[in-house]
Amino acid sequence: MATNVFFSNYNFFNEQQLIDDLVIESIQIYGVDTYYVTRTSAAFDHIMNEDRLTVFDAAYQMDMYVKSVDGLQGEGDFLSKFGLQIRDQATFTVAYRTFERFATRVDPSLIRPKEGDLIYMPMNNKFFKVMFVEHESVFYQTGALQVYDLKCELFEYSNERFETGIDDIDSHYSSFEAIS
Repeated sequence: MATNVFFSNYNFFNEQQLIDDLVIESIQIYGVDTYYVTRTSAAFDHIMNEDRLTVFDAAYQMDMYVKSVDGLQGEGDFLSKFGLQIRDQATFTVAYRTFERFATRVDPSLIRPKEGDLIYMPMNNKFFKVMFVEHESVFYQTGALQVYDLKCELFEYSNERFETGIDDIDSHYSSFEAIS
């Protein structure tokens, strides 16, 4: 059985643009406002190959769709020999053009979302660390890819600095810094 000759999604930009617009509109309808917070290394140790001081220095507000709408996934809360651990996970979807519009145009070095960056959800006042960026989540049904899927875990604070210029983000962990 041959494919339909009247629809050629792989060769025509207009059909791809239409589907891209529909994906962006559906994320705007069903998504949530988030901040994509970028990470930079202030003191990278090349001998130990570790980052001794992480600074989150820029935040870009954009809309993302939360794929795990049933709540946070993952292993949940459990007791281990190290105490209570919270292993909540979430999957966020952001459109290529949305990321380009709000992040890449401001900082051209941000070609795509990166592992290690954060997503801040003001709705529930939580930070999620990007563990993996799936940039080919669909199998090119329309001849082009429209979205990034960001697989995230709940962020565990460990003396990182926040200097984004947004008070909600920068002051979120200030009580932890005062204690240490």
